[in-house]
Amino acid sequence: MDTTEELNGTYFYAGRPNLKANELLFMIFCEEFAEQVGVDDFAAIAAIVSGLNILSTRGKFAGATPGTSIASRGARRVFPKAKFPWGVELPTVIGGYPPRTLRVIMTHRVSTFIGRAIPVVGWVLLSKDVAQITYRTITHYNSVARGTDKIW
Repeated sequence: MDTTEELNGTYFYAGRPNLKANELLFMIFCEEFAEQVGVDDFAAIAAIVSGLNILSTRGKFAGATPGTSIASRGARRVFPKAKFPWGVELPTVIGGYPPRTLRVIMTHRVSTFIGRAIPVVGWVLLSKDVAQITYRTITHYNSVARGTDKIW
């Protein structure tokens, strides 16, 4: 964080003079975003991309989502025919690219559950990052901004 001053109704922040309140907020957001981006973000993006149905398959039933994902293919190699004990079925999410195609389907196969859960974990990690960036940005901005420029 650089020094912050008020000059003639504007702000001086990170070496930039004459910033309006919205420009100051953007500068702080950029700092917080840069601080947050790291290995977690890469893992989240990799998990999301691995769940995209970009690989071709030999055939599916009518109405099924075409293709398969890298995560699904990998999970099927590790757990080829494993099923959850006692006939337990767990919910899985398919589609969602775009969101109107999102469906929840029950499965009893371990590989199917893992292959479909990996991208959901990626979305959760990215959501956590967005929440942290937003919270820290607003907290930092409110500690720097004048009374009427503060958010909430």
